[in-house]
Amino acid sequence: MKILVTGAKGFIGKNLIAELRNRKYNDIFEYDKETNPEFLDEYCKEADFVFHLAGVNRPKKKSEFMESNFGFTSTLLDTLKKYMNFCPVMISSSIQAEIDNPYGESKKAGEDLLFDYSKETGAKVLIYRFPNVFGKWCRPNYNSAIATFCHNIAHDLPIKINNPSVIMNLVYIDDVVNELINALKGNENKEDAFCVVPVVHTIKLGEIVDLIDSFKKSREERFIPNMSDIFIKKLYSTYLSYLPEDQFNYDLKMNVDQRGSFTEFIKTPDRGQVSVNISKPGITKGNHWHHTKNEKFLVVSGKGVIRFRKIDSDDVLEYFVSGEKMEVVDIPTGYTHNIENLGDTDMVTIMWANEAYDPEKPDTYFLEV
Repeated sequence: MKILVTGAKGFIGKNLIAELRNRKYNDIFEYDKETNPEFLDEYCKEADFVFHLAGVNRPKKKSEFMESNFGFTSTLLDTLKKYMNFCPVMISSSIQAEIDNPYGESKKAGEDLLFDYSKETGAKVLIYRFPNVFGKWCRPNYNSAIATFCHNIAHDLPIKINNPSVIMNLVYIDDVVNELINALKGNENKEDAFCVVPVVHTIKLGEIVDLIDSFKKSREERFIPNMSDIFIKKLYSTYLSYLPEDQFNYDLKMNVDQRGSFTEFIKTPDRGQVSVNISKPGITKGNHWHHTKNEKFLVVSGKGVIRFRKIDSDDVLEYFVSGEKMEVVDIPTGYTHNIENLGDTDMVTIMWANEAYDPEKPDTYFLEV
Protein backbone atom coordinates (compact mmCIF):
# COMPACT_ATOMS: atom_id res chain seq x y z
CA MET A 1 0.00 0.00 0.00
CA LYS A 2 1.41 3.39 -1.02
CA ILE A 3 0.73 6.12 1.51
CA LEU A 4 1.22 9.86 1.03
CA VAL A 5 1.84 11.88 4.19
CA THR A 6 1.93 15.65 3.87
CA GLY A 7 3.44 17.56 6.78
CA ALA A 8 5.72 14.55 7.19
CA LYS A 9 8.22 16.37 9.41
CA GLY A 10 5.59 17.86 11.70
CA PHE A 11 4.57 16.60 15.12
CA ILE A 12 1.77 14.25 14.03
CA GLY A 13 3.51 13.33 10.78
CA LYS A 14 6.71 12.15 12.46
CA ASN A 15 4.83 10.02 14.97
CA LEU A 16 2.52 8.58 12.33
CA ILE A 17 5.35 7.65 9.96
CA ALA A 18 7.35 6.04 12.78
CA GLU A 19 4.41 3.80 13.70
CA LEU A 20 3.53 3.02 10.08
CA ARG A 21 7.06 1.72 9.67
CA ASN A 22 6.76 -0.26 12.90
CA ARG A 23 3.73 -1.93 11.34
CA LYS A 24 5.64 -2.71 8.13
CA TYR A 25 4.08 -0.08 5.87
CA ASN A 26 7.16 0.64 3.79
CA ASP A 27 5.85 2.54 0.74
CA ILE A 28 5.48 5.96 2.34
CA PHE A 29 5.71 9.18 0.33
CA GLU A 30 6.91 11.89 2.72
CA TYR A 31 5.99 15.40 1.64
CA ASP A 32 6.93 18.52 3.58
CA LYS A 33 7.51 22.20 2.87
CA GLU A 34 11.14 21.40 2.05
CA THR A 35 10.20 18.70 -0.49
CA ASN A 36 10.64 19.50 -4.18
CA PRO A 37 7.09 20.42 -5.35
CA GLU A 38 7.64 18.35 -8.50
CA PHE A 39 7.38 15.20 -6.39
CA LEU A 40 3.75 15.97 -5.54
CA ASP A 41 2.64 14.87 -9.01
CA GLU A 42 4.34 11.50 -8.68
CA TYR A 43 3.04 10.94 -5.17
CA CYS A 44 -0.55 11.88 -6.05
CA LYS A 45 -0.44 9.60 -9.07
CA GLU A 46 0.68 6.57 -7.05
CA ALA A 47 -0.91 6.99 -3.61
CA ASP A 48 -3.49 4.55 -2.29
CA PHE A 49 -4.24 6.72 0.76
CA VAL A 50 -3.46 10.33 1.68
CA PHE A 51 -2.81 11.66 5.19
CA HIS A 52 -2.99 15.40 4.71
CA LEU A 53 -1.33 16.76 7.86
CA ALA A 54 0.40 19.82 6.38
CA GLY A 55 -0.62 23.24 7.66
CA VAL A 56 0.54 26.30 9.57
CA ASN A 57 -0.30 27.37 13.12
CA ARG A 58 1.96 30.35 13.71
CA PRO A 59 2.69 32.14 10.43
CA LYS A 60 4.47 35.46 10.16
CA LYS A 61 1.50 36.97 8.30
CA LYS A 62 -2.21 36.21 8.74
CA SER A 63 -2.54 35.69 5.00
CA GLU A 64 -0.35 32.60 5.30
CA PHE A 65 -3.15 30.81 7.16
CA MET A 66 -5.32 30.74 4.05
CA GLU A 67 -2.40 30.28 1.66
CA SER A 68 -1.17 27.19 3.46
CA ASN A 69 -4.21 25.62 5.10
CA PHE A 70 -6.53 26.25 2.17
CA GLY A 71 -4.25 26.90 -0.76
CA PHE A 72 -2.10 23.78 -0.48
CA THR A 73 -5.17 21.62 0.19
CA SER A 74 -6.60 22.90 -3.09
CA THR A 75 -3.34 22.10 -4.88
CA LEU A 76 -3.27 18.61 -3.41
CA LEU A 77 -6.85 17.80 -4.44
CA ASP A 78 -6.36 19.26 -7.92
CA THR A 79 -3.29 17.08 -8.39
CA LEU A 80 -5.20 13.96 -7.32
CA LYS A 81 -7.98 14.84 -9.79
CA LYS A 82 -5.40 15.43 -12.50
CA TYR A 83 -4.40 11.76 -12.28
CA MET A 84 -7.95 10.52 -11.65
CA ASN A 85 -6.78 9.17 -8.32
CA PHE A 86 -9.79 9.12 -6.02
CA CYS A 87 -8.20 7.28 -3.11
CA PRO A 88 -9.31 8.13 0.46
CA VAL A 89 -8.05 11.45 1.81
CA MET A 90 -7.71 12.27 5.50
CA ILE A 91 -7.23 15.87 6.60
CA SER A 92 -6.20 17.24 9.99
CA SER A 93 -8.49 20.10 10.87
CA SER A 94 -9.02 21.69 14.26
CA ILE A 95 -11.80 22.40 16.75
CA GLN A 96 -11.00 26.03 15.97
CA ALA A 97 -12.73 25.56 12.62
CA GLU A 98 -15.85 26.58 14.52
CA ILE A 99 -14.24 29.81 15.74
CA ASP A 100 -14.19 33.14 13.92
CA ASN A 101 -10.44 33.76 13.65
CA PRO A 102 -7.96 33.61 10.73
CA TYR A 103 -6.70 30.15 11.70
CA GLY A 104 -10.19 28.73 12.23
CA GLU A 105 -11.44 30.26 8.99
CA SER A 106 -8.59 28.68 7.02
CA LYS A 107 -9.27 25.27 8.57
CA LYS A 108 -13.00 25.57 7.84
CA ALA A 109 -12.23 26.50 4.25
CA GLY A 110 -10.07 23.40 3.92
CA GLU A 111 -12.87 21.24 5.32
CA ASP A 112 -15.41 22.68 2.88
CA LEU A 113 -13.02 22.11 0.02
CA LEU A 114 -12.70 18.45 0.97
CA PHE A 115 -16.46 17.96 1.32
CA ASP A 116 -16.95 19.48 -2.14
CA TYR A 117 -14.19 17.26 -3.51
CA SER A 118 -15.95 14.18 -2.17
CA LYS A 119 -19.27 15.20 -3.72
CA GLU A 120 -17.60 15.84 -7.06
CA THR A 121 -15.43 12.73 -7.25
CA GLY A 122 -17.04 10.20 -4.92
CA ALA A 123 -13.75 9.87 -3.03
CA LYS A 124 -13.88 8.97 0.64
CA VAL A 125 -12.80 11.86 2.85
CA LEU A 126 -12.02 11.76 6.56
CA ILE A 127 -11.97 15.08 8.39
CA TYR A 128 -10.60 15.16 11.93
CA ARG A 129 -11.18 18.23 14.06
CA PHE A 130 -8.39 17.62 16.53
CA PRO A 131 -8.43 19.29 19.96
CA ASN A 132 -5.06 19.96 21.59
CA VAL A 133 -2.66 17.11 20.76
CA PHE A 134 0.21 16.33 23.14
CA GLY A 135 3.08 13.87 23.23
CA LYS A 136 6.73 13.42 22.28
CA TRP A 137 8.31 15.46 19.48
CA CYS A 138 5.87 18.37 19.71
CA ARG A 139 7.66 21.68 19.30
CA PRO A 140 7.74 23.81 22.48
CA ASN A 141 6.95 27.52 22.44
CA TYR A 142 4.91 27.07 19.28
CA ASN A 143 1.27 26.04 19.56
CA SER A 144 1.15 23.46 22.37
CA ALA A 145 0.93 24.58 25.99
CA ILE A 146 1.89 21.12 27.24
CA ALA A 147 5.00 20.97 25.04
CA THR A 148 6.02 24.42 26.29
CA PHE A 149 5.40 23.61 29.95
CA CYS A 150 7.21 20.26 29.74
CA HIS A 151 10.21 21.79 27.96
CA ASN A 152 10.49 24.85 30.19
CA ILE A 153 10.02 23.04 33.49
CA ALA A 154 12.49 20.31 32.46
CA HIS A 155 15.02 23.01 31.50
CA ASP A 156 14.44 25.22 34.59
CA LEU A 157 12.90 27.97 32.46
CA PRO A 158 9.99 30.18 33.56
CA ILE A 159 6.44 29.49 32.44
CA LYS A 160 3.47 31.80 32.11
CA ILE A 161 -0.09 30.78 32.97
CA ASN A 162 -2.74 33.32 32.08
CA ASN A 163 -5.68 31.40 33.52
CA PRO A 164 -5.11 28.14 35.43
CA SER A 165 -8.88 27.46 35.44
CA VAL A 166 -9.05 27.06 31.66
CA ILE A 167 -10.43 23.65 30.73
CA MET A 168 -8.26 21.76 28.23
CA ASN A 169 -9.55 19.02 25.95
CA LEU A 170 -6.59 16.90 24.95
CA VAL A 171 -5.76 13.90 22.80
CA TYR A 172 -2.54 11.94 23.14
CA ILE A 173 -0.36 11.41 20.10
CA ASP A 174 -0.38 7.60 20.35
CA ASP A 175 -4.19 7.63 20.44
CA VAL A 176 -4.22 9.93 17.41
CA VAL A 177 -1.83 7.67 15.49
CA ASN A 178 -3.82 4.54 16.37
CA GLU A 179 -6.99 6.20 15.14
CA LEU A 180 -5.33 7.30 11.88
CA ILE A 181 -4.07 3.80 11.21
CA ASN A 182 -7.57 2.48 11.93
CA ALA A 183 -8.83 4.98 9.35
CA LEU A 184 -6.25 3.66 6.89
CA LYS A 185 -7.81 0.23 7.40
CA GLY A 186 -11.34 1.58 6.99
CA ASN A 187 -12.20 1.43 10.69
CA GLU A 188 -12.34 5.13 11.55
CA ASN A 189 -14.44 6.49 14.42
CA LYS A 190 -17.06 8.91 13.18
CA GLU A 191 -19.52 11.36 14.70
CA ASP A 192 -21.84 12.83 12.10
CA ALA A 193 -19.74 14.24 9.25
CA PHE A 194 -16.46 14.27 11.15
CA CYS A 195 -14.03 11.63 12.36
CA VAL A 196 -12.86 11.65 15.96
CA VAL A 197 -10.16 10.31 18.24
CA PRO A 198 -12.18 8.24 20.73
CA VAL A 199 -10.03 8.99 23.81
CA VAL A 200 -10.21 12.64 24.96
CA HIS A 201 -8.84 13.91 28.28
CA THR A 202 -10.43 16.94 29.98
CA ILE A 203 -8.44 18.72 32.69
CA LYS A 204 -7.73 22.23 33.98
CA LEU A 205 -4.58 23.97 32.78
CA GLY A 206 -3.41 24.61 36.33
CA GLU A 207 -3.71 20.92 37.20
CA ILE A 208 -1.52 20.05 34.22
CA VAL A 209 1.19 22.44 35.42
CA ASP A 210 0.99 21.02 38.95
CA LEU A 211 1.46 17.52 37.58
CA ILE A 212 4.46 18.50 35.46
CA ASP A 213 6.01 20.25 38.47
CA SER A 214 5.50 17.07 40.50
CA PHE A 215 7.25 15.04 37.78
CA LYS A 216 10.32 17.22 38.13
CA LYS A 217 10.28 16.92 41.93
CA SER A 218 9.76 13.15 41.72
CA ARG A 219 13.43 12.63 40.92
CA GLU A 220 14.46 14.20 44.22
CA GLU A 221 11.67 12.56 46.21
CA ARG A 222 12.01 9.22 44.36
CA PHE A 223 8.23 9.08 43.92
CA ILE A 224 6.70 7.64 40.75
CA PRO A 225 3.34 9.20 39.80
CA ASN A 226 0.11 7.22 39.88
CA MET A 227 0.37 5.27 36.63
CA SER A 228 -3.12 3.81 37.06
CA ASP A 229 -4.40 7.24 35.93
CA ILE A 230 -4.11 6.97 32.14
CA PHE A 231 -3.75 10.73 31.61
CA ILE A 232 -0.95 11.01 34.20
CA LYS A 233 0.79 8.06 32.56
CA LYS A 234 0.68 9.77 29.15
CA LEU A 235 1.70 13.18 30.52
CA TYR A 236 4.63 11.67 32.42
CA SER A 237 5.87 9.93 29.26
CA THR A 238 5.55 13.25 27.43
CA TYR A 239 7.49 15.13 30.13
CA LEU A 240 10.39 12.67 30.04
CA SER A 241 10.78 13.22 26.30
CA TYR A 242 11.69 16.87 27.02
CA LEU A 243 14.50 16.16 29.48
CA PRO A 244 17.81 17.78 28.54
CA GLU A 245 19.97 15.15 26.89
CA ASP A 246 22.73 15.62 29.45
CA GLN A 247 20.30 15.14 32.35
CA PHE A 248 18.74 11.72 31.77
CA ASN A 249 20.51 10.54 34.93
CA TYR A 250 20.03 11.54 38.57
CA ASP A 251 21.65 10.53 41.85
CA LEU A 252 20.16 8.48 44.67
CA LYS A 253 21.05 8.87 48.34
CA MET A 254 23.07 5.86 49.53
CA ASN A 255 22.87 5.23 53.27
CA VAL A 256 26.33 3.74 53.84
CA ASP A 257 27.89 2.20 56.95
CA GLN A 258 30.41 -0.54 57.76
CA ARG A 259 27.81 -3.23 56.95
CA GLY A 260 27.20 -2.02 53.36
CA SER A 261 24.52 0.33 52.08
CA PHE A 262 20.78 0.81 51.67
CA THR A 263 19.35 2.95 48.87
CA GLU A 264 15.73 3.84 48.15
CA PHE A 265 15.12 3.55 44.39
CA ILE A 266 11.41 4.11 43.75
CA LYS A 267 8.48 5.17 45.93
CA THR A 268 4.82 5.16 44.94
CA PRO A 269 1.72 6.49 46.71
CA ASP A 270 -0.12 3.18 46.40
CA ARG A 271 2.29 0.36 45.46
CA GLY A 272 5.01 0.71 48.06
CA GLN A 273 8.70 1.25 47.39
CA VAL A 274 11.70 -0.52 45.89
CA SER A 275 15.16 -0.33 47.47
CA VAL A 276 18.63 -1.77 46.89
CA ASN A 277 20.41 -3.36 49.82
CA ILE A 278 24.14 -4.20 49.71
CA SER A 279 25.62 -6.39 52.46
CA LYS A 280 29.34 -6.92 53.06
CA PRO A 281 30.65 -10.51 53.51
CA GLY A 282 29.67 -12.00 56.88
CA ILE A 283 27.23 -9.19 57.64
CA THR A 284 23.71 -9.83 58.98
CA LYS A 285 21.03 -7.19 58.53
CA GLY A 286 17.48 -7.02 59.81
CA ASN A 287 16.42 -8.72 63.05
CA HIS A 288 13.07 -6.97 63.14
CA TRP A 289 9.42 -7.65 62.42
CA HIS A 290 6.32 -5.77 61.20
CA HIS A 291 2.60 -5.68 62.02
CA THR A 292 1.32 -4.74 58.54
CA LYS A 293 4.33 -3.89 56.41
CA ASN A 294 5.42 -6.78 54.23
CA GLU A 295 8.33 -7.17 51.86
CA LYS A 296 9.78 -9.19 49.01
CA PHE A 297 13.52 -9.92 48.80
CA LEU A 298 15.33 -10.81 45.58
CA VAL A 299 19.07 -11.50 45.78
CA VAL A 300 20.60 -10.60 42.41
CA SER A 301 24.29 -10.97 43.25
CA GLY A 302 26.18 -12.97 45.87
CA LYS A 303 24.76 -15.62 48.20
CA GLY A 304 23.21 -15.67 51.62
CA VAL A 305 20.46 -16.92 53.90
CA ILE A 306 17.20 -15.33 55.00
CA ARG A 307 16.07 -16.48 58.44
CA PHE A 308 12.59 -16.26 59.95
CA ARG A 309 11.12 -16.83 63.36
CA LYS A 310 7.50 -16.32 64.33
CA ILE A 311 7.66 -13.91 67.26
CA ASP A 312 5.87 -16.33 69.59
CA SER A 313 7.90 -19.38 68.53
CA ASP A 314 11.45 -20.72 68.93
CA ASP A 315 11.53 -22.40 65.51
CA VAL A 316 13.86 -20.75 62.98
CA LEU A 317 13.27 -21.13 59.24
CA GLU A 318 16.11 -20.72 56.73
CA TYR A 319 15.91 -19.89 53.01
CA PHE A 320 19.24 -19.99 51.17
CA VAL A 321 19.41 -17.48 48.31
CA SER A 322 21.81 -16.71 45.50
CA GLY A 323 22.18 -14.38 42.54
CA GLU A 324 22.59 -17.50 40.41
CA LYS A 325 18.90 -18.31 40.89
CA MET A 326 16.28 -15.56 40.56
CA GLU A 327 14.04 -16.41 43.50
CA VAL A 328 11.71 -14.07 45.41
CA VAL A 329 11.24 -14.59 49.13
CA ASP A 330 8.14 -13.13 50.78
CA ILE A 331 8.58 -11.59 54.23
CA PRO A 332 5.28 -12.21 56.06
CA THR A 333 4.03 -10.04 58.92
CA GLY A 334 4.53 -11.33 62.45
CA TYR A 335 7.87 -13.01 61.64
CA THR A 336 11.13 -11.47 62.81
CA HIS A 337 13.67 -11.90 60.03
CA ASN A 338 17.24 -11.20 58.97
CA ILE A 339 19.47 -11.69 55.94
CA GLU A 340 23.11 -12.79 56.20
CA ASN A 341 25.79 -12.63 53.50
CA LEU A 342 27.41 -16.09 53.36
CA GLY A 343 29.76 -15.30 50.48
CA ASP A 344 33.10 -13.56 50.12
CA THR A 345 31.76 -10.74 47.91
CA ASP A 346 29.06 -8.11 48.37
CA MET A 347 25.52 -9.46 48.30
CA VAL A 348 23.02 -7.28 46.43
CA THR A 349 19.32 -7.61 47.28
CA ILE A 350 16.37 -5.88 45.64
CA MET A 351 13.78 -5.20 48.32
CA TRP A 352 10.14 -4.27 47.78
CA ALA A 353 7.92 -3.06 50.63
CA ASN A 354 4.17 -2.66 50.35
CA GLU A 355 4.34 0.90 51.68
CA ALA A 356 6.75 3.77 51.35
CA TYR A 357 8.88 4.27 54.45
CA ASP A 358 7.34 6.70 56.93
CA PRO A 359 9.70 7.66 59.79
CA GLU A 360 6.66 8.70 61.86
CA LYS A 361 5.10 5.23 61.47
CA PRO A 362 7.92 2.82 60.63
CA ASP A 363 6.06 -0.34 61.77
CA THR A 364 9.47 -1.93 62.47
CA TYR A 365 10.29 -3.63 65.79
CA PHE A 366 13.72 -4.95 66.76
CA LEU A 367 13.86 -8.64 67.73
CA GLU A 368 16.69 -11.10 67.21
CA VAL A 369 15.82 -14.09 65.08
